[in-house]
Amino acid sequence: MDAAMERQRWPLRFIMVAVLSLPAGSARAADAALVAAAKNEGEVVWYTTQIISQLVRPVSAAFEKKYGIKVRSIRANSTELSVKIINESRAGKPQSDVFDGTSTVVPLKKEGYVLRWLPDPARTYPAQLKDPEGYWVANNLFFLTPGFNTNLVPKSTEPRSYQALLAPKWRGKMAWSTTPSNSGGPGFIGTVLTEMGSEKGMAYLRALSQQQIANVGSAAREVLDQVIAGEYALGLQIFNHHAVISAKKGAPVDWIKMEPATGTLSVISVHSAAPHPHAAKLLVDFIISPEGQHIFRAAEYLPADPTVPALTPSLKPDDGSFRTHFFTPEQTEDGMVTWKKVYDDLFR
Repeated sequence: MDAAMERQRWPLRFIMVAVLSLPAGSARAADAALVAAAKNEGEVVWYTTQIISQLVRPVSAAFEKKYGIKVRSIRANSTELSVKIINESRAGKPQSDVFDGTSTVVPLKKEGYVLRWLPDPARTYPAQLKDPEGYWVANNLFFLTPGFNTNLVPKSTEPRSYQALLAPKWRGKMAWSTTPSNSGGPGFIGTVLTEMGSEKGMAYLRALSQQQIANVGSAAREVLDQVIAGEYALGLQIFNHHAVISAKKGAPVDWIKMEPATGTLSVISVHSAAPHPHAAKLLVDFIISPEGQHIFRAAEYLPADPTVPALTPSLKPDDGSFRTHFFTPEQTEDGMVTWKKVYDDLFR
């Protein structure tokens, strides 16, 4: 589910060229006092779930060039980051200034390690893309849909609805990730129950459980790779932008606008006891600004800023004309126990 699952690599030079070609008005000036205080701190530490070569490096390079502040980064998945931050903070030695992820923030909020603060650019973001309590804001979006091997499933013959997945011809030909996240089987279940309600949703899931869906004990990106390799015809709960990136490289893959798609957020926050609090705020401000969001776009991520289209615009619901159910980190946390139990009962 995290962007850390993205294994594609983009040359830094390509992304920096794209950044230098940003449209007029995409750059903005942060508060002068904040900039001065941040420069005095000299560095910022970013605990991230994002791919270093694809995104973190170009974001860091652009930030360092603009402000002269060094960015140091550590990469892991959401669970690993939250455990690391909690352990460091409980020991009285917090190391991170900024952290991101799809679920990193929830346990940290409960522990009191998240600063209640949002950057100015977040004011223009839709309500569903920022915490109403002010602890996080989305930095990029993920949309989870089925993907299919176009050699095994000719285009226009792919299943285009949840009901279509119940057809006998798909039995034993589908796979999904076992991860207890929105990008695994439990996330698919959460979307079904949210869309159909408990009674109809459970009836559907019991029927789906007869389809012999393969449980792949790795990330959604790996599920898609196995679909591309022809091991399965369909992959459920794959990131739609992963399919596009792979297709651009010649892979026989496409994604399906099955409605509703599962929408989830990678969100970013500042540590409440950040060693470099001003530099932390400045980095988040930069990432959420149009300037930072265009770097996400150039790296084939889906920008959270609604004014910044994806490099392939149809990947986002408004431009792609498909419906989605968004789940905030808190909603995912609240629902996951139930979703995983259903998954374990019916599909394991």
